[in-house]
Amino acid sequence: MSEINFKEMANRYRKELYNNVLPFWLEKSQDEEYGGYFTCLNRDGSVFDTDKFVWLQGREIWMFAMLYNKVEKNPEWLACARQGAAFLEKFGHDGNYDFYFSLTREGKPIIQPYNIFSNTFACMAFAQLAVATGDEHYADIARKTFQRILDRRSNPKGQWLKAVPGTRPMKDFALPMIICNMALEIEPIIQDKSLLEGTIEEALHEVFDVFYQPDLGVMVENLSPDGSLIDCFEGRKVNPGHDLEALWFMMNLGLRLNRQDIIDKSMEIALRVIDYGWDKEYGGIFYFMDRKGCPTQELEWDQKLWWVHLEAAICMIKGYQLTGNQKALEWFLRLDDYLWTRFKDPEFPEWYGYLNRRGEVLLPLKGGKWKGCFHVPRGLYQIGNILQEMADKQ
Repeated sequence: MSEINFKEMANRYRKELYNNVLPFWLEKSQDEEYGGYFTCLNRDGSVFDTDKFVWLQGREIWMFAMLYNKVEKNPEWLACARQGAAFLEKFGHDGNYDFYFSLTREGKPIIQPYNIFSNTFACMAFAQLAVATGDEHYADIARKTFQRILDRRSNPKGQWLKAVPGTRPMKDFALPMIICNMALEIEPIIQDKSLLEGTIEEALHEVFDVFYQPDLGVMVENLSPDGSLIDCFEGRKVNPGHDLEALWFMMNLGLRLNRQDIIDKSMEIALRVIDYGWDKEYGGIFYFMDRKGCPTQELEWDQKLWWVHLEAAICMIKGYQLTGNQKALEWFLRLDDYLWTRFKDPEFPEWYGYLNRRGEVLLPLKGGKWKGCFHVPRGLYQIGNILQEMADKQ
């Protein structure tokens, strides 16, 4: 492999983040009348729906607070995070720090707080804002929300669970995956370090020892509570993007714990996952797969999604940086080409989110019910930083 100019690559990611993507969200998403953020944005950034999805509100607060903490003390970033937090604190939860799924533009709840991920991203948002401002009030909200997550994790949907109890109980991979990342995010404001360490150890166990299936080389999305496989649509589901996102979280935990074995194991699994999930005919990573090769229940199974490829790229370049594995670098370069030639909009700011199997734009939107100010800027930030660190050593 010819010499790679990591500095040039780092500059490309950083320029895209600071000159293109962040100004787009600052200008187009903030609701100056009611507070919070619009996320349903057309290709040009115009608003096509004013409902506010709470986990995307939390993600945008987190993004600008995190950048304020780690990049520069930009008052515009902090103001953006503060106004979003004011809206979320006032309207986002039921009074018990269980956060609704969606709100009207004005802040009236539409959908009940059935989705625990509204809580997780609110928790991360207020924790980062507490660090940015030194305001104990934000830290208190984050701690109360974290406690509700711990209280709910054995039965995340609670009274809003659709399944009949007892017939086919399942636990899902997404929660321990998110808790891994959230634990590091909120560490600065958690007073009980033993609680945090116990949460990290439990999440590591769930990811590596329970959900990871060595015979398949991937994590499955759902299991029986006892950890056994289930032969049904949900029990056969594999989401390669989730796996790869979780594995770079695992690498971060390996760094935090000074455990190279965790990093090496994460890299080994990540290479198996990406080979499993890569579309050998058209390129890109499948959205959903069936561990037995059966038809999936998700009709969008073969779409190529923005977040899947960005998380995969973070995983591969981080894995290469921490292990020197050349296969990881080769995969990163392949993903880098796919991202910039398929997802980047050459005419308007921000990136496309949804491609068909052949890699053609399926939906021209820049934000919606599921896509907000999160995966694109976080991916650009993470990858740009890693490439810059590698360039400095080059």
